[in-house]
Amino acid sequence: MSIVMTAADWANLFFHYLVLSLLSVGGAITTAPDMHRYLVQERSWLTDPQFSASVAIAQAAPGPNVLFVALMGWNVGLNAGGVGLAALGVVIAMVGILLPSCTLTYLASQWGHRNRELRGVRAFKQGMAPIVIALLVATGWVLATGAKPDVRDAPLWALALAAALIVWRTRIHLLWLLGAGAVLGWFGLV
Repeated sequence: MSIVMTAADWANLFFHYLVLSLLSVGGAITTAPDMHRYLVQERSWLTDPQFSASVAIAQAAPGPNVLFVALMGWNVGLNAGGVGLAALGVVIAMVGILLPSCTLTYLASQWGHRNRELRGVRAFKQGMAPIVIALLVATGWVLATGAKPDVRDAPLWALALAAALIVWRTRIHLLWLLGAGAVLGWFGLV
């Protein structure tokens, strides 16, 4: 895939990641659905397989899960014309996604620590949990279906729901469920 990126396109990519950074409650992965919309559907700078591979490779690699943003920037740069532009894509994507959220997190954590006994601070912390869960579910949906739901995936979704309920209601460690899912996948049952 070959694309042409102007200076305005690189600036748009940077500013899009700046905005997403402030929406990334629960981590950058929670903004993956909007990244998919912007990079794949709206701008066509990445293909569906490139997007999914960027997320999958970064999640499989050791280190922070924000690495998928670097891979997306790398792939946009490669599509635009080579390794030099790929390195530029990494820098633009990573600075864009990290700068606002790191700055805001640092300032908010300093303030929150000083005011941790306030009722509003405690309520805010408790109220953010459902939002983070909903964003993670939306990310899982986009990664699992490529934004195209399919009825044939119903058993897989039922299994995911069952696993979520087991984790929520029991003390069974998540790794046992991941192992069971790997065995079911090995035998082609899911």
